[in-house]
Amino acid sequence: MKILITGICGFVGSTLAKALLAHRTGLEILGIDNFIRPGSETNRAELKSLGIKILHGDIRSSSDLEGISHIDALIDAAANPSVLAGVDGKTSSRQLVEHNLGGTINLLELCKAHKAAFILLSTSRVYSIPPLASLPVEVHNKAYRPQVSGFRSQVSGLSSSGLSSSGLNLSGLSPMGVDERFSTQAPVSLYGSTKLASEALALEYGDTFGFPVYINRCGVMAGAGQFGRADQGIFAYWIHSHLRKKNLGYIGFDGLGHQVRDCLHPADLAPLLLSQLDSQAPLSTENRVLNISGGAESAMSLRQLTAWCDDRFGAHSVVSKPENRPFDIPWMVLDSTKAREIWRWKPTLSVSAILEEIAIHAEANPNWLEVSAPL
Repeated sequence: MKILITGICGFVGSTLAKALLAHRTGLEILGIDNFIRPGSETNRAELKSLGIKILHGDIRSSSDLEGISHIDALIDAAANPSVLAGVDGKTSSRQLVEHNLGGTINLLELCKAHKAAFILLSTSRVYSIPPLASLPVEVHNKAYRPQVSGFRSQVSGLSSSGLSSSGLNLSGLSPMGVDERFSTQAPVSLYGSTKLASEALALEYGDTFGFPVYINRCGVMAGAGQFGRADQGIFAYWIHSHLRKKNLGYIGFDGLGHQVRDCLHPADLAPLLLSQLDSQAPLSTENRVLNISGGAESAMSLRQLTAWCDDRFGAHSVVSKPENRPFDIPWMVLDSTKAREIWRWKPTLSVSAILEEIAIHAEANPNWLEVSAPL
């Protein structure tokens, strides 16, 4: 099987390529990367040593894809992954759309030509922001969680439309997390909308032109070697910054650090993606769209992450910045029950193992934030 991985020299792409080869012999992996992300060049030599051919190209340019010979599958790990993209003054909204949506169209045309399976690594950020931002939460063990009494009563009182008595659309939400039934109605952020549009186009292309398509909505990715961006890899950024005693701040939500995210190591994607590529059984459209994450067991708040770092590296103070930013939500945990039921998939790397892996990498690479920080 010949697999093309886009964004192969990024954190997710490179980790996934190595994990796929570790899980199965005989794979031929080809990658493409435009190397615009600081730190991506550091992964090139190791990937080439594994026999992976790497093309220097940009998925936004269809001509950069013309020379690719036959492929059996394409895994799209190339995107601007920041929810603040297009609004943070560092990238334009047009650049975001060209990269995350225009690039997807070029890749779908490539799959159409080769009848290759297409796997899109999507995001939890396709889910509607207002109900998540307004979710009743309470603090438990220095972390937000859905307010147990109010949440249960609202969920049990849902109308046929999914609206609670307070007007929140809570269908698809439980203490286990957000599942695939949850609303994707705008606003979801400019970033989230490009990924949601990519999902719809991918499913339409697959049905129209007869090639398999799978959409995997991933939680926060984390692991050693992740680039030093707070908006893209908060777990790695926090650990590297804490170890180096750099300035850290709890932003928004009263500046107390109670906001919660789950985390997933990209290596845990490999067995799932191979199962999807091996499958001959037709799936309904709704069963080709899955949440993939570490779930509630991997979820933690920034304050809990700071406590872990304090125990690991020694105490370091974090300042309070109460002002909320656009698109901030207090609690985001994905429920991957459907992936477990359909593919018998579950993550194998615990949150403690992921954090320790990042810590070891941080100790061995004292300049990593400078190497991989945005220009």
